[in-house]
Amino acid sequence: MPGVTAQQQRDRATLVLAAMLAGLATLGPFSIDTYMPSFPAMGRAFEATNLELQQTLSAYLLPFAGMMLFHGALTDSFGRRPVILVGLLLFTGASIGCALAQSLPQLLLFRALQGMCAGTGMVAGGAMIRDIYPGHQAQRVMSMVTMIFGLAPAIAPVLGGWLEVWFGWRSIFIFLALFASLLFMACYSRLAESLPLAKRQPFALRPLLLNYLQLFASLRFGLLSSAIALNFAGCFLYIASAPAVIYNLLKLSENQFAWLFVPGIAGVVVGAFLSGKLAGKVSPQRTVRYGYTIMFSAAAFNFAYHAIFPPALPWTVAPVMIYAIGMALTMPSVTLLALDLFPDNRGLAASLQSAQQSFFSGVAAGLLSPFLSANALGLAGGMAALVATGCACWYTYTRITPGGVRP
Repeated sequence: MPGVTAQQQRDRATLVLAAMLAGLATLGPFSIDTYMPSFPAMGRAFEATNLELQQTLSAYLLPFAGMMLFHGALTDSFGRRPVILVGLLLFTGASIGCALAQSLPQLLLFRALQGMCAGTGMVAGGAMIRDIYPGHQAQRVMSMVTMIFGLAPAIAPVLGGWLEVWFGWRSIFIFLALFASLLFMACYSRLAESLPLAKRQPFALRPLLLNYLQLFASLRFGLLSSAIALNFAGCFLYIASAPAVIYNLLKLSENQFAWLFVPGIAGVVVGAFLSGKLAGKVSPQRTVRYGYTIMFSAAAFNFAYHAIFPPALPWTVAPVMIYAIGMALTMPSVTLLALDLFPDNRGLAASLQSAQQSFFSGVAAGLLSPFLSANALGLAGGMAALVATGCACWYTYTRITPGGVRP
């Protein structure tokens, strides 16, 4: 291109790749957050209680987490691109099934099918970044993906509220089907394969089992993966409890979910931006330490405030935003450390890490949220307990790793 340097072309290619990978990752939050404003309407349609509707989150998240165990192995054997394309086709069909569901059991079935295939892009995308980019550049690209991805949960509930008001709850799942179809067309035409044939793993039972056993037996990988999952669960607890926070605690309406989601996602974007800026300038250990300081400060304020005062804007949502900054600041550094433990099985490593994160999110949605979301102090205590446990995992990892944070 006249007037365009080679570096500018590489920068544009990186931005296009980051946008596609972020779009694939947004299938998760879109599948969760977009339909939350429709809980009352869906409850009336299926004559279901809020607790029964809450299980539509678990019906999605638990299969999502379970299939995460296998997506990575498939990408290591067959390549990243084919697995992404098949996953998008299946997700499109499952979303249409949700839109046509005539009963709550049917909806739960198609939600489970959505969950089984929605994670392919998230797993393959994380591995692709490390396939293509080295060192600090990988952290910058992952931070860029996180920034773009971070906008989705802010947009999703607002869009869901509009769709609910204008067209009813079924239109939300039609939107998800259309979104997945557009992603399929973009990836089919623009997404190149990043894993050469020579580096692919044999798709056979014995080597697959050995690879799984190797990762499961790694204490350092388990600690890093647990730290990521627990940090995220501390924030996701509020996402899963959004209907209770908005309707019951803050006394807002179905088109006011932005009061919770926009500050939280703004925190994710700011934290990811800071992570990209610090890459190559500040060590991963110090970056993670900064992140935990921010998360602990947010959790402490959250608990102290709600021990004294009732829920109110902005004090109930501000700690979620601050916590999200710390969470997004730590995530790229810890994720890359986990992937680099197994350079020949990055897809599987990304798969297991994402599976654990999704499983913990499912527990937060299906078990913690129903019991803690009755009052703001319970949610604040849950956030504090989860981040404290995540910090303990990180601290243990630094103690048993020679040099502190080397893979």
